[in-house]
Amino acid sequence: MPDNSNLIDWSNTFMCGIKLIDDQHKGLVDLVNDMFNHVTEDEEQERKYLNKVIDEAVSYIKIHFATEEKIMDATKYQGYIEHKNEHKKFILTVLEHVEKFNSGTRIPLMSFSKFLKDWVLSHIAVVDKQYFVYFREKASQKADGTLSINLADGEEILYSSAAPGGI
Repeated sequence: MPDNSNLIDWSNTFMCGIKLIDDQHKGLVDLVNDMFNHVTEDEEQERKYLNKVIDEAVSYIKIHFATEEKIMDATKYQGYIEHKNEHKKFILTVLEHVEKFNSGTRIPLMSFSKFLKDWVLSHIAVVDKQYFVYFREKASQKADGTLSINLADGEEILYSSAAPGGI
C-alpha cells in the first residue's frame, strides 16, 4: 500500500517545449499519482474513488490526444496516422477497463494506476519524443525570439524556454 508518495516523478526530460502539451502531460502524471495515492486495498473505498474520477480521466486523456493530433495535422507530421492509431488503441483499452468497472468487475486501483503509469511514461518518452524535434523544426521564430506554431484556425501554439535543449 502506498504511503502517499508519487508513482511518477515529473522530470523535465518529459518536456517537448510546447507549454500546452507539457502542461497536459503533467496533468496525466498528476492523474496517475492521484489514483496511486487513493490505493487503500479497501474495495469499497477504491470503487467509490474510481466511480468519481474515471469519466473525468477518460475525458482528460481524449482532450490531450486531440490537442496533439490537431498540432500534428496542422504541421503535416508524417507519423500522424500511426500516432493517432496509438491513441485510439489506448483509449479502447481504457474504455474496456471502464466497461468492466461499470458492469461490477473489480479493477484494483494499484494495477490500474501501474498500467496507466507504464503507458504514459513509455508514450511520452518514446512515441511522443518522435514529434518533439519535428515540431521545433516547424515552429517559426517571432520577433521577440520565441518560437510558435500557427494552426489553421488561427490558434498560436508557443514554445516554452524550459524545454531540454533550450528553445
